[in-house]
Amino acid sequence: MKPVKAQITGTGMYAPEKVLTNVDLEKIVDTNDEWITSRTGIKRRHIAADDETTSTMAAEAGRQAIENAGLKPEDIDLVLVASLSPDMMFPATACLVQDKLKLPNAGTVDVSAACSGFVYSFSMAAGLIGIGLYKNILVIGSEVMSRFIDWTDRNTCVLFGDGAGAVVLSAVPGDSPSEVIDIILGGDGSGGDQLTLPAGGSKSPATHETVDQKLHYLKMNGNGVFKVAVRSMTDITQKLIDRNNVPVEKVKLVVPHQANFRINDAVRERLHMTEAQMFNNIFEYANTSGATIPIGIADAVKQGLLKRGDYVVMVAFGGGFTWGAVLLKW
Repeated sequence: MKPVKAQITGTGMYAPEKVLTNVDLEKIVDTNDEWITSRTGIKRRHIAADDETTSTMAAEAGRQAIENAGLKPEDIDLVLVASLSPDMMFPATACLVQDKLKLPNAGTVDVSAACSGFVYSFSMAAGLIGIGLYKNILVIGSEVMSRFIDWTDRNTCVLFGDGAGAVVLSAVPGDSPSEVIDIILGGDGSGGDQLTLPAGGSKSPATHETVDQKLHYLKMNGNGVFKVAVRSMTDITQKLIDRNNVPVEKVKLVVPHQANFRINDAVRERLHMTEAQMFNNIFEYANTSGATIPIGIADAVKQGLLKRGDYVVMVAFGGGFTWGAVLLKW
């Protein structure tokens, strides 16, 4: 079977209408706008309405991506949804999205890799297209982080927001200038206790005690996560461009996971890149976990920052620990 090229042919994103600013947070916890902005770069975050879920946001972003790609629902062969905040344990959120969008020919898979989930999902899609199995795959990152955050903990509640982003990855002719060039995935399970949601699974199912102890909220060792994130995202990006002989100055845009502006800026400095090469929109959306990169890609497209043939890197780091990076020609 001949290898097949894959490229992003459509993008979409969704952010809830409700906005929570840093000034709003000053009324909820002991914090202030200057403290949040200086440490994270975040100014605002979007919060899902009561009737919005991970699947409803994912479906809207996915609908946009399919339309943007010029495809019909029956053209989609597979739906991959990356999320650490699914609607429920099962059925998979991808199943709910497939039903909402009426995709009659699509298989459905959820991917759990925390904030690296979209990159992992994207890599699976690229591989399936690359071996000629599928032609069009809808890849979505969607999160309702606000429902897994302790709003009395100022160290975590200021960091997260809700949203969804999506791309359609499609098979393209061999002479196309656009393609997924290379992918690196990695992880270190020994760091799993640094970023976790302790209860709700088979190890610690919901009880009065787990609820009382707030074990159904995200827990994070911020300093530990920061250091590993900077190191891993720098290393895999450098390795990716080196082994493909792409000079740093030839990379048009790096779209990184939006966890903290200081993380992304530290990565940028270590890679000797300009500020224009490192895409950031964390000030508007905060950390939407698995949704940050597809939201970033869709946002960059809206801003006219990409043209066909540009080298683009998507790089993420997340709980697990997990990390991953993709090099593509737009």
